[in-house]
Amino acid sequence: FPLALPHPPPHATRMTILSATIPQMSDQTLWLTVAGVGVVALYLILRPRKRKDALSRVPTFPLTRQRDVEEQMSNLIVELAAMARQITGQLDTRAAKLELLMKEADEKLAALDAANRSAAKLMSDPPCANPSNDIDPTEWAALSDAHPPAPEAPVETRHGDIYSLANEGHSSQEIARLLRRPAGEVELILALRRR
Repeated sequence: FPLALPHPPPHATRMTILSATIPQMSDQTLWLTVAGVGVVALYLILRPRKRKDALSRVPTFPLTRQRDVEEQMSNLIVELAAMARQITGQLDTRAAKLELLMKEADEKLAALDAANRSAAKLMSDPPCANPSNDIDPTEWAALSDAHPPAPEAPVETRHGDIYSLANEGHSSQEIARLLRRPAGEVELILALRRR
């Protein structure tokens, strides 16, 4: 009978084979290897990852949809241009109407100023006799009694306030703000005073 030798356990054989194939490492080499593996692992874990920018990628639309969008944009541009022309026309029309109204107002102010001057001249120098020989003196007396000369109109207090502030050197905007009156009214009153 052959002599049976006890077999070593299977894990022991594996250890001896591994220890035979891997050379023995010193403690320093082992620690350096562990440190290197740790650094690589940390780098892989903590490295910055590239984020995908949502705006960087171009959306892919079908060609028909792109053409529809282009057509809608061109229609929108045409509509906006038409609207701009319409608004410009309306503004030009209103500006022309405003100029016409201002011209009419200037004419009426001139007529009113002329009437005021003629009325003031008549008040300062009333006719003593019948200016026309066609009217009977009794009719003339009746007419003059029916239309007595108008008393001098007192200046309104707001006009007096406006005039006094203007005399102090305030501008029309300041006067309007101080008296809480519309600036256009103050400017009109000051313009009528200058005439």
